[in-house]
Amino acid sequence: MFNALSRLATRRPRAVLLATIVLFAAALAAGSGLADRLGNGGTDDPASESSRAAAVLDARFPASRPNLTLLLDAGARGVDDAAVARQGRALAARLAAEPGVAAVSSYWQTGAPGMRSRDGERALLVARLAGDERAQDDAFRRLAPAYRGAHNDVEVQLGGRSALRAELQRTIRDDLLRAELIVLPITLAILVLVFGSAVAALLPLGVGIIAIVGTMAVLRAITGFTDVSIFAMNLTTALGLGLAIDYGLLIVRRYREELAGGAEPRAAVATTLGTAGRTVLFSAVTVAIALASMLVFPLYFLRSFAYAGISVVLLAAAAALIVLPALLTVLGPRVDALDVRRLLPGRRRRAARASRAAAGGVAPGGAAAGGAAAGGAAAGGAGAAGGAWYRHAERVMRRAPAVFVATVALLVLVGLPFLGVEFGTADDRQLPAGAEPRLVSDALRSGFDGNPGGGLHVAAQLPGGANGADGRAALAAYATRVSALPGVERVEAPAGSYAGGRLVRPAADPARTNGNVASLSIVPATTVADSTAASMRLVNAVRAQEGDGLRTLVAGPAADVADTRAAIGAKLPIAIAIVALATLVIVFLLTGSVVLPLQAVFANALSLTAMLGAIVFVFQDGNLGGLLGFTATGSIETALPVLMFCIAFGLSMDYGIFLLARAKEEHDRSGDNRVAVATALQRTGGVVTAAAVILALVFVAIGTSQIMNMKMMGLGIALAVIIDATVVRSLLVPAMMALSGRWTWWAPAPLRRLHERIGLREEAPPPAVGAAG
Repeated sequence: MFNALSRLATRRPRAVLLATIVLFAAALAAGSGLADRLGNGGTDDPASESSRAAAVLDARFPASRPNLTLLLDAGARGVDDAAVARQGRALAARLAAEPGVAAVSSYWQTGAPGMRSRDGERALLVARLAGDERAQDDAFRRLAPAYRGAHNDVEVQLGGRSALRAELQRTIRDDLLRAELIVLPITLAILVLVFGSAVAALLPLGVGIIAIVGTMAVLRAITGFTDVSIFAMNLTTALGLGLAIDYGLLIVRRYREELAGGAEPRAAVATTLGTAGRTVLFSAVTVAIALASMLVFPLYFLRSFAYAGISVVLLAAAAALIVLPALLTVLGPRVDALDVRRLLPGRRRRAARASRAAAGGVAPGGAAAGGAAAGGAAAGGAGAAGGAWYRHAERVMRRAPAVFVATVALLVLVGLPFLGVEFGTADDRQLPAGAEPRLVSDALRSGFDGNPGGGLHVAAQLPGGANGADGRAALAAYATRVSALPGVERVEAPAGSYAGGRLVRPAADPARTNGNVASLSIVPATTVADSTAASMRLVNAVRAQEGDGLRTLVAGPAADVADTRAAIGAKLPIAIAIVALATLVIVFLLTGSVVLPLQAVFANALSLTAMLGAIVFVFQDGNLGGLLGFTATGSIETALPVLMFCIAFGLSMDYGIFLLARAKEEHDRSGDNRVAVATALQRTGGVVTAAAVILALVFVAIGTSQIMNMKMMGLGIALAVIIDATVVRSLLVPAMMALSGRWTWWAPAPLRRLHERIGLREEAPPPAVGAAG
């Protein structure tokens, strides 16, 4: 395959580049308007009880689950003023007549105490926008300008799920643009410092842009068949830039080595593809498998990241293995053009070159200090022995037991807060404090009675019909039992309001029955987080109350959390097994060892534990909330740790493969485990550090988002990348490999023979292929 890629890149480079330009333009056009087709839900299992209950309630009782809230503020006049009441009723009638509005209810229609603020200055008008998320979004964009703002004696603010979704989409678009404006120039500056040449520095960025634009087109196509989360756009940018730069660094660095060694450009491209190209493909497959594990979950929030992640990884690898070699063939020695080192005074220039050489970067004269090309192995260990990374590895291995214990203890200590994690669901508080939907929700939480947005909703079905005598009796018995449960303030049912196990306010409500289905609302006694143990107990207790031929389905935020936990818990072992098994197989195919795969899983698990502990300490418990600009809710979005685990595990394996591939190459040459470890760290330490700094920078830019979940994901994964590239790769892994000694490379005889037949190795293609022309 690599010989074929070499022939394609070296024989027809301009045709490859022309085809790339055409495909890039097509992808750019196809991906336009993607953000408007993305959703911000997807954290619920569509097959769960809460989702089925929501579907029944939305179809039969659209007013029971409003997704648009109008907060009307009358000021000192009060909402019971006659003129204000007329205006409130007029707004409700006008909204009810709008296309796409399924149901409308207001304080002036119902007189419900929970729809009037305690100070009497504000009241609620709620509506249900019909259709799926896209139809609701279209309706909200059309209605919002006409209803937001001043209306005679009242001021209207918009909230609810539809307003929240629109604000999230707008904010994420703005955040993404800002992140790109931050990260692109800084990334280019770092690459220029690493390579010296501005031309060489632009090549990995080009690979990233191709991967990002191509993935946007793929996601746009996927939205025609299934739902995709808007948060996937952020992952596309972060991974597209990060992985493309990783792969571009490897390819360009090796190509420059070959040129510096005297190879002509076509031969240099061929050798680069046969060596570094194999590592790129290997890494891409590993990361893609880690991200693909999210496809086992029924939540489209997680599946969206799998769609985006797999696409961007494979496109970044394809661009690095096809487009980049063609560019290098055309450029030839001009890859070193625009050398910014010429702008430095002589002493600073020599110091900069020496620093890059010590870090395993580009050596003077354009050759990388990363050692000889394939075939020059004789100088490998000796040439690396004087490097800073080599000496560091020797110091670590001399103190391997102490380093191992200290690093494991540190990572476990940082991970301990995860034992106290509380899983919940994201709400308006992930928005900035000044966002309109959050202002509305803050007003509901502070100024209105009850549990705005909380509570449970029940769809109850009776075979004999909800309005028959048997149906009424069964519903009354059910409402009586539920109202007597601990933690329940009252139950609103078709026959009236129940509390403490009895009917306290008879008031027939025909709007709560539809055929053989009835709608009931359960109001908790106190406002508690939807993720608390008390909320989970209440959900379970309500679901256990069926009887008298009644069949019920329970919905609501707390029920959503319970069902999401169950869905993730059921599939999580499968996802972990896929990731772990893929790691074991791929590292075995790379190294021929059965010990190294186990070490890789152990090291990655420790680094991820530290990441998860840190996000609980910071984002759940609220530490550093003022500095980072977010409001802690006391819980973590249930699906978010799974997402971060899969992304961070894949990226950790990316760097692990860089190190192990070079260690394997050196061990095959010398047979000395310690020399192999030290040489591998010397050869990869600089490139891994540079790549990790850039990738962490990309995720930190994502972490500047105003959306708390995006801030959590960006900063959490940036921390994982830094921990992996420093503590794990430079301390823990060398210490483990030193402790295991010659057993590091052990495998049973049958597996050794299997590896000899199917194992993957870095090796240069035949010279004739590189010279083809």
